[in-house]
Amino acid sequence: MQKVLVHEGGFSNHPKDPGGATMKGVTQRVYDEYRRSVGAPIWSVKNISSAELQAIYRQKYWNEIKGDKLAAGISYVVFDGAVNSGVVQSVKWLQRALQAMGLYKGAIDGNLGTGTLLAASSVNDNDALVAAIIERRRAFLMALKTWSTFGKGWTARINGVRAVGQAWATGSVGPEVAYVPGGDAKAFLSDAKTAPTLAVADATTGGGIGSGGMAATLQQVQDQLTPLSYSSDLIGKVVAVLVVAGAVLTIGGLAYRWYAKRRRAEREDALDISPVATGAAV
Repeated sequence: MQKVLVHEGGFSNHPKDPGGATMKGVTQRVYDEYRRSVGAPIWSVKNISSAELQAIYRQKYWNEIKGDKLAAGISYVVFDGAVNSGVVQSVKWLQRALQAMGLYKGAIDGNLGTGTLLAASSVNDNDALVAAIIERRRAFLMALKTWSTFGKGWTARINGVRAVGQAWATGSVGPEVAYVPGGDAKAFLSDAKTAPTLAVADATTGGGIGSGGMAATLQQVQDQLTPLSYSSDLIGKVVAVLVVAGAVLTIGGLAYRWYAKRRRAEREDALDISPVATGAAV
């Protein structure tokens, strides 16, 4: 928890941070929920006590990731991810990392159940698992709209988390970590970048095909006006322009569709979501 608190800093309320008003990693919303659960009046998260901070971190994050059942180093990496992006997302990074190592074949659902715990306990190289988790987390962060604002801070944070996690996994006390502005900003799926739309590609391709159809119609008109050389030459030039424009639009539309599908797939992979979940067209 002390390592996490270094990264979280003190009070922040950046307008682009989806967490809103946050004190030492605890958002106002989370603090309100905790205060209600213990029958206490609601007040500013700036007033959070050390005892409340300890209780929230243990109940909402450490216990939820089953930190006591994870190996040294792994528990810290998953814990830090849970505080920054939520328990479900952090567990998904663990599951994806275990899946990539061929140890987990269950659903990527963010539920740290028996299957995930068994897979994690069978790892013989926790340094590699830490690295894999961090790379999944990095890909997720880079897929957020706020990456341009908080990317530097997030990068410093996850690099520090990786160094400490790997040191603890091998029995070392690990390096010190430092607070970097921006690293404390919450990173939620709700802030994901918008996926490229295929509608633009389809419209462009359709426009190209439409131009081709129009060119064919004018070609028929040209054949009928052959005796009138001037009109025929003019239509011939229009036909040529439409044919070229149609080809450019069709090829451009198909190329953009390929690009959009590729970027959409990369986005879904980074964010651990599926086309079905997002209603995306394939």
